[in-house]
Parts: sequence; C-alpha cells; structure tokens
Amino acid sequence: MQAQFFLADKIILFGYFAGVIAFGAYFRKRSRTASGFMVAQGRLPGWAVGLSILGTFVSSVTFLAYPGQAYNFNWDVFLFSLTLPIAALVAGLLFIPLYRTRVNVSAYEYLEQRFGGWARIYGSISFMLGSLARIGMILFLVSLVMHQLTGWSYAAIIVWTGVGVTLYTVLGGIEAVIWTDVIQVIVLIVGALVSIGILMMGMPDGPGQVFSIAAAHNKFSLGSWKFDLVAPTAWVVVIYGIMENLRNFGVDQNYVQRYQTTPSTGAAIRSLWIAVLAYIPVSALFLFIGTSLFAYYSVHADLLSPALQGELAGDKIYPFFMVTQLPVGLRGVLIAAIFAAAMSSIDSSLNCASSLTLLDFYKKYVNRDAGEKKSIRMLRIYTVCWGTLGTLAGLAMIQVETALETAWQLAGIAGGGLIGLFLLGVCFRGDLRWQAVVAVILSVASIVWATFARGLPEGLQWLECTWHPRMIGVIGTITLLIVGFGLGALTGKKSK
Repeated sequence: MQAQFFLADKIILFGYFAGVIAFGAYFRKRSRTASGFMVAQGRLPGWAVGLSILGTFVSSVTFLAYPGQAYNFNWDVFLFSLTLPIAALVAGLLFIPLYRTRVNVSAYEYLEQRFGGWARIYGSISFMLGSLARIGMILFLVSLVMHQLTGWSYAAIIVWTGVGVTLYTVLGGIEAVIWTDVIQVIVLIVGALVSIGILMMGMPDGPGQVFSIAAAHNKFSLGSWKFDLVAPTAWVVVIYGIMENLRNFGVDQNYVQRYQTTPSTGAAIRSLWIAVLAYIPVSALFLFIGTSLFAYYSVHADLLSPALQGELAGDKIYPFFMVTQLPVGLRGVLIAAIFAAAMSSIDSSLNCASSLTLLDFYKKYVNRDAGEKKSIRMLRIYTVCWGTLGTLAGLAMIQVETALETAWQLAGIAGGGLIGLFLLGVCFRGDLRWQAVVAVILSVASIVWATFARGLPEGLQWLECTWHPRMIGVIGTITLLIVGFGLGALTGKKSK
C-alpha cells in the first residue's frame, strides 16, 4: 500500500531540503580558510557542539533502525546507550585533554607522534572506510521511507540526498555542519514525539494497551544475561557498546574534530556530556516507537501490508506507518525529520574525511607547502569526492536486510583496532614502533578471521569464529591490546 505524496508534504520536504542548503551557503564566508572549514577557528559554543554530537550519534540508524530492532526483537540495544557514560568519562579524562594539547585537527596525528607515519595512515584509512559504510547505510535508510512514500527508486533517492548533503557541506564547512545539526536534532526529536502521540491515541483501549501488549510479548526485555558471546546476549551488547563508544568518543575523527571547534578543553568536555546525557532518553524514545508499532499492528493487523509480515520487517515498519497513517502535512514533517537525521551524520563524515585527506595525505605527501587558497580548494574538492563515494556506498547497501546489525558490524570491522592502538600509545613510555606494527598486523588478521571464518565447510570448522558478529571489533581491539601490551612488557617498556 503506497500513500499519495500530497502537495503539502512536498512543500514541507523540499522547503526543508532547500533551506538546509541555503543555510550552508550562509556560512560560506566563514569557511574561506582551511581552519574555518575544518574547526571553525575554535569559536563555537559547547552546547551547540554537544547537540551536533548528539545529531551525529542519532542519525537515521537510530531514527529507523532502533524502532525496527524493538519491533522485531526487544530493547537489548538500549544497553548500548547505557555504556555511553563509561566511554564519555574516559574520553573526558584522557582523550580530550590529549587532543587539545597534542594535535591540531587530525586525531591520527597523535599516532604518528607515538608510532610513526604508518600509524597515522592506518588510523585515517580506518576512519575513512568506516565513514563510507556509515554514509551508505544512512542514505539507504532514507531511501526506505521515500520509496514507500513516492514510489521513486531507491537509487534516485540515494543519489539526490547524497548530492544535497554534499552541496551544503562544501559550501559551509564545519560551522554549517554544526549549526545545521542543532536545528536538525530538534526536528527529529519533535518528529519522534509526534509519532508516539499518534500511536498511543490509535490504540482502541487507550495508551495503556501498548504496555500490556508489549509486556505480554516480552518486548521490554534487555535480552539474556547468560554469559554467552556466541548468541546476541546482553553481555555481547554491553561489551560491544563499551569498546565501540570508546572508539567513537576517543578516536573517531567525527568527535575529535568537534572537540577542536570549542574555545576550551572544558567546553569540549561539556559538549560531550550534553550529547551523552541526551542520547540515553532519545534512544529510549526511538525504541519505544518500535514497541508501540508492534502493539499498534497487533490490534490493527488489517492495516499491515502482507509484505511486512515477515520476521525481519522492522526496518521498514516505521516508514510504512508514516506514509500510510499520518495526516497530510504532518507526514511531510516526519519525512523532513528523517532527512534531518540523515544529514546530521553524513555532513560530519564528509567534512572530517575531506579534512583528513588534506592533512594526512595531500599536505604530508603531495604538497607540503600548499597555501591557504590551495588548501581550501582541495578541501572542497575532497568533500565532493567523498560525497560521491558515500553515495555509491549507499547504492551498494540496497540489498541489506537488517540495518542496525549491518551498521554495527561494519563499524567494528573498519575501526576494530584503533582504540587499542591509542591506548597503547597513551599507556606506555618510549618507542614502541615495531611492537605497534606487530600488534596492528595481528589485530587486522584477527578481524579478517572473525569476519570471514563463518559457515566453513566440514573439516575446517575448527577454524571457525563462533562469537557473535557484533564482537568482530572487540576481537580486533583485544588482540591489539594483548599483543601490544605483552610485547611492551617483554621488551622492558614502562607504563606511564
């Protein structure tokens, strides 16, 4: 069942889209220098940066995949949100002061200081690969909604969204990214609250019926607490959450670059805590949407399309509800909220990837003497290049079945060993260059094994990785830490 795309919805959606691009153009004057484009010359208030971090963390993965996960299964992914304060505490005490004093823009400059140029390249490439996967996943999720609403092809939606986000990021740099994120995070939260209100009012026996149906089907469960790393237990989510959020807040360029846009270390730390404390209830909000959708379609089964009655229909259920049950105009607001969620994550990845390309590759190995005019021109060119690659990644994601699982696995594969390498540099004194090389090689090998050694034929099953795919990044991090710390201790290196 496809809803009509009414004129009011079109005006709201395209008006929002055009407004965001115009907003990027407004900040063009402030992004005419490389520093302005990459870190806004460190002049942005901490509260705005905090909301921008929140917007990046939410993205379309939370907006659409969290309701899908709660609809299909339960609330086990909420444990991921509850690990955020642990990661924020470590980042505030250890990483943010380090970056504010030891690096300019690139987080991976620190890896070069500790281990040599190869480590900086490894860190940058890991981030770039992870960014491509993230951009692709987010663009795909946006296309799910628009396809059901308009009938346009997934490919066309992905391409036009990619072009629009790339355009305003090229125009306005990081300052446009952050202030646009502030607006967009407000839009998407309002959209979520409106959705919940409509769902609750649509229950025949009142809002309490959502809770009774959800409780009867164990939808609020956080998963099994049996210590099992093979099944998707609560422990798998907790361990993955701690490692992945340490990587996000500690070594991910999306966050490190935002820390540098604030005027002080204290402001950077406050911005992170604003994002963390806001994300916990926001993630619960989106999970509750999925639970409410399960209850809603339990009592309104006649409204559910036969194509969405399979076990893994969750990622498409929220878009289906929006385009079939929301009134004209309000539907346009919700669709705009989804675009807001997508843009607030893609723009950051594009800006950061282009910044790293300039600093970690072009100015280091191609043109060391590039001046201001040349640097800003290359930043804009690189933004277009990464926008194009991200759009192609989105096209490649069209066949994905479960967005959240795929996003988590790709993040683990791309950056699994990075946090371990940073911790190795922070925790040991002296030169650990060859030890770090060995640790990274074995870490990458363990990630390759954990990714591909699955479903092996009989006779090779002893080589199989049986841990849950969410643990791929954890395996890489643990391997790097064990090897790196072990070699450091054996060679007489002292811890700090």
